[in-house]
Amino acid sequence: MPQADRPVESTRIHPQTDVGQLRLTVSDLNRSIGFYADLIGLRLISKNEAAATLGVGEVPLLVLDEQPGAEPWPRGVRSYPGLYHFAILVPTRADLGRWLTHWLRQDMPLPGQGDHFVSEALYLEDPDGHGIEIYRDRPRIEWEWQDGQVRMGVEPVDIRGLLEAAEQARDPWTGMPPGTTLGHIHLQVTDIEATATFYRDILGFDIVARMPSALFMSAGGYHHHIGANIWHSRNAEPAPAEHVQLVSYSIVLPNRSSFDQVLERLKQAGIPVDTGDTTATLRDPTGIELQLTVQNA
Repeated sequence: MPQADRPVESTRIHPQTDVGQLRLTVSDLNRSIGFYADLIGLRLISKNEAAATLGVGEVPLLVLDEQPGAEPWPRGVRSYPGLYHFAILVPTRADLGRWLTHWLRQDMPLPGQGDHFVSEALYLEDPDGHGIEIYRDRPRIEWEWQDGQVRMGVEPVDIRGLLEAAEQARDPWTGMPPGTTLGHIHLQVTDIEATATFYRDILGFDIVARMPSALFMSAGGYHHHIGANIWHSRNAEPAPAEHVQLVSYSIVLPNRSSFDQVLERLKQAGIPVDTGDTTATLRDPTGIELQLTVQNA
């Protein structure tokens, strides 16, 4: 459990806090639905002329807003504040291998990869350049902690082992399995220290890993719910309207009491919040919109 570089108990966010659904703009709605349904394995829950919601079963994970003809999200040396990637967490290693088998059978290239010690992750982009991670966690008992910081790194993934795990499970691919969630989100921000102050001291997340240009934050001893970096976005201007981009993401609190505690800290900090009965909309120091919600409200 994190013990260092964190707010005191009275200002920590509830340990059962999670990342909720994500909202993105895309340039061609039908193309994106095909990608996320056919290749990623999400289920189309609802659709109209301008937007679609996809998820697992009846649980929404991703909302897509069409912006016809919008330019792709820039990736490379210089970009804008917004989304670095969002991360789809599958329940088991066999599930990750099953997805990879499905992906490769569609004649898609081998995704990027990273064994982060706490997880095994595969990386790709959607047709508009939005970054995606699909990963599985190792059991928490295998995670290594020292002075409140979790040990994470980047090593090659055992791709053959993933494919063998799927083969041994003998379950056919039918899309993302029940229990799949958005495990975390990784943001491109403009200032690391301002981001740390907001997410740690006001919202109440623990900082569980950090470096001069990036930090990773979590609730309840997770390896991270929110990542943030300035690798391509330090002091950058907001993304131009003609680019696809992250519209918003949500943080889900388990009950009304924990929701109200965060609202009170935001009020004391003088941060503008548009508050409903069980939702609150605000912006972080970079200007990224986030929504606080109460679970199952």
